[in-house]
Amino acid sequence: MALVKNPHDIKIGIVGCTKGNGHPYSWSAIFNGYDKEQISKKCPFPGIALYLNKEPKESFGINGAVITHISCKGNGGFSAEDVSASSLIPNVTEEPEDMIGEVDAVIIATDIGAEHKDRAKPFIKAGIPLFIDKPLVDNEEDLKMFIQWAKEGKAFISSSSMRYCKEFLPWRLSTHELGALRFLTATSSKKWETYGIHALESIFPIMGPGFLTAQSIPTKDGTIVHLTHKRRADAIIAVISDMYGGFGSLQICGTEGHVQTAFTDTFYSFKTQLEAFVTYLKSEEKPFPFEETIELMKLLIAGIKSREEKGRIVALEEIG
Repeated sequence: MALVKNPHDIKIGIVGCTKGNGHPYSWSAIFNGYDKEQISKKCPFPGIALYLNKEPKESFGINGAVITHISCKGNGGFSAEDVSASSLIPNVTEEPEDMIGEVDAVIIATDIGAEHKDRAKPFIKAGIPLFIDKPLVDNEEDLKMFIQWAKEGKAFISSSSMRYCKEFLPWRLSTHELGALRFLTATSSKKWETYGIHALESIFPIMGPGFLTAQSIPTKDGTIVHLTHKRRADAIIAVISDMYGGFGSLQICGTEGHVQTAFTDTFYSFKTQLEAFVTYLKSEEKPFPFEETIELMKLLIAGIKSREEKGRIVALEEIG
C-alpha cells in the first residue's frame, strides 16, 4: 500500500536552510536535473557542482517523483529562489507550511538535530510523509517525541547517506571472511553533533544492533568516541573539524582478517538514499527498522553526554 495517492506522480517539497549544508541544491538536482550555469553562480558550495558535473545526463531523475516546491527558512546563507533557479524547482513558498496541500511528501534537508522536531511537526500533523536528514535528533526529549510519533503510525524516515555508500556495501552484506569482528574505526570532519552520525551509520549496518556504551574524548578540534558492542567488538569514531581529507575512512578488523576502505562517490550515496525514500512512499515499507535509528540517536546523544560529563562512560540504557 502506498503512502501517497499517486505513486507514479509524486510531488515532493524540500525545506530548510542551514549553514554549511547544500542538500537543497544537490538533492533537488538529483531529482530534477539542474542548470549548470545557474548552479555555478548561485550555489555557495563549489563541491556540489563538481560532483554533479561528473554525472551523465541520464543519471538524473528518480522514477515517479519530482521536487515541485521549496522553502529555505533558516540561516544557511542562500535563498529558495537561488535553489529554484539552480535545481529547476517550479514553486517557491515563503513558509514551509505553505506547501501543505500542494505536495505528497516532504524532505527536511537540514542537519541540525535540535531543529527537526519543530520542522517536522506541521507536516506530521498534516499526515505528510517525511524524509528527515541526519541526525534525526541530538537530545533525549526530541527522540521521545519521534518515538511517540512512530508508535502513532506517523510516516517518516531518517538516515545518513553513508548507509548507502557503495564502497562499504560488501561489508554490509557479509564480514564472514574477516572472522569475528573485534575492532572498527570510522572518521568524519566537522563536528560530532552534525557529522558524527555519518561515521556511526557507516559502521552500524556492519556491526548490527547491540551497542552498549559510549565514551567521548574531547580534543582541541573535535571529538573521539569509543563504543562497545555486545559482539565483543569495539569501535572508535573520530570527528575532527577540519579533517576533510579523512572523511569517510573505514577500517574493519576481525579474528581472521582486516580491510580498509573509503567513501568516494557522493552522488551514488545520495541518489540511492533518495531512491529508498521514494520506494518507501510507494510501498510503505521502511528501508530498515526504525529501531536502528533509535539506537543510532542514542549513540549520538550518549557521545554528547559523555563529553559534557568529562569522559564518563555512558550506557545506552541510560538514554530514555
